[in-house]
Amino acid sequence: MKTPKFRAALAAVALVALAVPAAQARDDAPVTEIELANHIRTLSGDAFEGRAPGTGGEARAIAYIVGEWAKAGLNPVQGSATPWLQPVPLVETQATGSQAHFKVRGRDFAIEEDGVILTGRDAAASLSDLPAVFVGYGVDGEGRVNADVRGKLAMMLMGNAPFGDDLPRYRERRQLLADAGASAVLVIATDALPWAQLRDALGSRTTRLADAKAGPPIGGFLSLEASDALFAKAGEDGATARAAAAAADFRGLALPVTADLSATATVRSVDSHNIIAKLPGAKPDGKAVLFLGHWDHLGICAPEGAADRICNGAVDNASGIAVLIAVARRLAKGPRADRDIYFMATTAEEKGLLGARWFADHPVLPLTDITVALNIDTIAVSPRGTPVATIGRGRPAHDALVREVASALGRAIDDDGEADPFIQRQDGWALGAKGVPSLMVGGSFSDMGLLEAFLESDYHGPGDEFSDKVPLGGAAEDADLHVALGRAFADTKRWPGTN
Repeated sequence: MKTPKFRAALAAVALVALAVPAAQARDDAPVTEIELANHIRTLSGDAFEGRAPGTGGEARAIAYIVGEWAKAGLNPVQGSATPWLQPVPLVETQATGSQAHFKVRGRDFAIEEDGVILTGRDAAASLSDLPAVFVGYGVDGEGRVNADVRGKLAMMLMGNAPFGDDLPRYRERRQLLADAGASAVLVIATDALPWAQLRDALGSRTTRLADAKAGPPIGGFLSLEASDALFAKAGEDGATARAAAAAADFRGLALPVTADLSATATVRSVDSHNIIAKLPGAKPDGKAVLFLGHWDHLGICAPEGAADRICNGAVDNASGIAVLIAVARRLAKGPRADRDIYFMATTAEEKGLLGARWFADHPVLPLTDITVALNIDTIAVSPRGTPVATIGRGRPAHDALVREVASALGRAIDDDGEADPFIQRQDGWALGAKGVPSLMVGGSFSDMGLLEAFLESDYHGPGDEFSDKVPLGGAAEDADLHVALGRAFADTKRWPGTN
């Protein structure tokens, strides 16, 4: 909750920043590694406590970003009690206990405790004798629930359905199953995120938007190993079942399995915020460019007694916020673009793109006015000279302009499509689902070797902290690219503004 002290401090930061003489004049100079390093070092410092929503780390991150954007010459977006901020109400559920007991054909079957994560929707939930049905991806080729799940435990695959491009992601599919009457939904963790990282990321705490539809009374995850063991005991082969589920006409597989599930939790409201700023255009035409990136990370993530308890999130995503600050400074101090340009730092991306989803449902400008949204996330991975990959390709005109701008800067284009599977794992997805052309452009998702090395080591752990080992050459080049992209998409003559 914002206190009067916090509001006053924020106002003071903004006023001091705005007092910086505008004569710091035009600055079209290339973005430097030192500039980015200074922002990243600050935002990922221990004083920010890992920037978890609803903590003192959030207040410090907000004050820093607002101060930097105000110094750059951006304006607050009005409409809330505190300028610059869009309130995002969250509900945090902290599990205090859970039990999962399975029976196969009436006989007890034990799953290792490490193989299941249970979370309750409310303070307490207890379900008995739930018949289990494997629903594959939970939907058919039309995006409709594919099996009778009323009063049952639905076991659903986590990965993206392979039989359609615009089908709901796993969180949305889980909700569809709940809406269809599923008493519990367990997601089988089969995507690229290792089970250990998933357990660490979720732990026993989940977060949702306060206005989100009620999910199943009990939800959670099964490891692939635990799922396969349960299938085997039930006389089925897990791999064969998953292969069958890859068909659009899969209608579910009833298993001779029942489950007793219970979960208790503490539930609390959390006041968090998106930060939104505007650079007014010189010749506004009703269209706008939106830059965004998430300011949040995992906060204090390791238990008492650990050598390092803070997940500082230097690469993910202090680096993206550093680039947003650098881009804002150059676009504001250089020649003023025709169109309005908005900048947004989102909250709770790590909890399921929640800040971006809130903005998509409560936009400060009509979504149809956004001619392109450019998301910046995990950008400090690659060295200078790395080709440019684009997540969210598929609109020929947008793709052509990105290619044109990148080529003018001497950047090669990576068209191999290896970055495409990441489309649902970044904030742009929440806007793209509403029809907003959303792209994530840069080198970090071009070199899969470097990206995977980060994802398999420091990602979502205390090791993601600032040091001279964080590669900033590619991030600086990508920052320059985003300055050029912002100018191009905001140019009414160069870009017609059609979606």
